[in-house]
Amino acid sequence: MGSTPQPRRGNTRQRIQDVALELFVEQGYEKTSLREIAEQLRVTKAALYYHFKTKEDILSSIFEDLNRPVEEILEWGKGQPRTLETKKEILVRYSEALRAAAPLFVFMQENQATVRELSIGHTMKHRVIALVDLIKEPDAALTDQVRCFSALFTMHAGMMALRDAEGDPEEKRAAALEVAVELVTKAHDPGPAA
Repeated sequence: MGSTPQPRRGNTRQRIQDVALELFVEQGYEKTSLREIAEQLRVTKAALYYHFKTKEDILSSIFEDLNRPVEEILEWGKGQPRTLETKKEILVRYSEALRAAAPLFVFMQENQATVRELSIGHTMKHRVIALVDLIKEPDAALTDQVRCFSALFTMHAGMMALRDAEGDPEEKRAAALEVAVELVTKAHDPGPAA
């Protein structure tokens, strides 16, 4: 391989993804056409088709790119002992992945019906369940299972619900992570039965 930098297809692909996601958020997935995406990019529809055949292809590629870190968390977590420290590290890594995927989460929040109909909705559901399986004990009581699901949804909701609240985005993310860690800590060691 030569060391001369060459333009990568990924640059155009990334631009298409960015513009498409922007339009999907602004006007909704259903109301955005491939023609509009091409016009916004100042490319022909044929140039767009070279990279993506459908809007769903674009959305799926965005989802896969932004969720690659989640796949890495799942792989890492499977090889770790089920200690509280491991569970906290999973939450920290997931929080970082969510920060990188913030534009996608905005889209998903505002286009829930569409997301449910597309393959990404199914994939997202299974990834959340897989993450919960890593942070809950195999024989966890129902209340502790709820705590573990709630921990992940706290981080999701923290991104969405706190988006318009006053304050630094990083502080909001840290606050949601702190609450998620508290929930998982309680689920990990629930203490004596009431």
